[in-house]
Amino acid sequence: MEIVSFLNSLILVIAIFLIYYGGSWLYYRLRAKQLGGELDNEQFEATMRKAQLVDLREKKYFDAGHILGARNLPYTQLKMLTSELRSDLPVYLYEQGSTLSIRAALKLKKLGFQDVKWLKKGFNEWNGKTKKTTKL
Repeated sequence: MEIVSFLNSLILVIAIFLIYYGGSWLYYRLRAKQLGGELDNEQFEATMRKAQLVDLREKKYFDAGHILGARNLPYTQLKMLTSELRSDLPVYLYEQGSTLSIRAALKLKKLGFQDVKWLKKGFNEWNGKTKKTTKL
C-alpha cells in the first residue's frame, strides 16, 4: 500500500513538473510569434551589421566563442546593463538556444526598444563567423 501511495505521489510530482515546463515553453513560443522577431541564420547574418549584436550568455561561454561583432551582456545582468544599448537602433540577441532571447526581447520591448530580433536556434546552430577571446 505504501509503494502505491509513493508511486501516485511521484506521478503527481512528475505531472506537475511537465505541465509547468510545458506551459512555460508554450507561453514563450506564443509570445515569440506575437513579437515576430525570430530570424534564421541567413536572415540574422544578412542584417546584423546594422544592429547592436548582443550575446546573452555568461562571460565564460562568450570568451569560448561568440559571433563576430557581438558584445556580451549576460541575461542575468541585462536589467542593469540596458543603459549600454541604444533604443533607437535594432537589437539582435542570441544565446545557446532561444528561450532566454525571447525573454530578453520581451524585457527590452517593455523598456521601449522597438526593433528587437533574436537568432532562431541560438549559437548552437550558428554557422557564420565566430571569434574566441584570447587570454593573455
